[in-house]
Amino acid sequence: MTIDGRVARGERTRTAVLDTAMALATSAGLDGLSLTQLAGTLQVSKSGLFAHWRSKEELQLATIDHAAAKWSEQVVGRARQAPRGVRRLWALHSARLDYYATAELPGVCFFGKTRLEFNARPGPVQDRLTAHSLAWLALIERFAAEAVAAGELRADAEPRQLAYEIEALGLVAVLKDPPSAPEAYVRSRRAVLDRLRGLSTDPTLLPED
Repeated sequence: MTIDGRVARGERTRTAVLDTAMALATSAGLDGLSLTQLAGTLQVSKSGLFAHWRSKEELQLATIDHAAAKWSEQVVGRARQAPRGVRRLWALHSARLDYYATAELPGVCFFGKTRLEFNARPGPVQDRLTAHSLAWLALIERFAAEAVAAGELRADAEPRQLAYEIEALGLVAVLKDPPSAPEAYVRSRRAVLDRLRGLSTDPTLLPED
């Protein structure tokens, strides 16, 4: 029982550190992370953090994977509750914007911030960010392809092109305005919804606005 308790405490500490690192990275960037900074913020020993990550790069990679897991749970998981097809594709974009609005990250979008930060900096961190970003784009494309296969989007709708459009409209929602100015969220929802309704064989499957 003592060992189990230690493991549980260690996991809680690890999660708390990664939650904090994720939030800090949206304001100061991944390059601004340090074990010393996190130890001070969380009031834990720096030596305790070294038990989890031996270097700044290990911490950066772990933070990226933690952010991806949160995204998978809060965005992708919610979208999968919708019926497969155009409603699931719309739910994916809608859940994304809802997550931006409720995640309470200083810089709103972890991946939007960090992808720009490491865009011209080759190495393991850039590779990990790129892998997650490509997987996300592929997921949008797959949901779009499923909607075409189900006959809920027109046969001439191109899933890859649609995925790029939805991704661009999701990113611009956080790059344009701060959370306190929600116009960009409203316009992003409307643009994607209008696009899907225009391609849908049965627009009544989607909300009107």
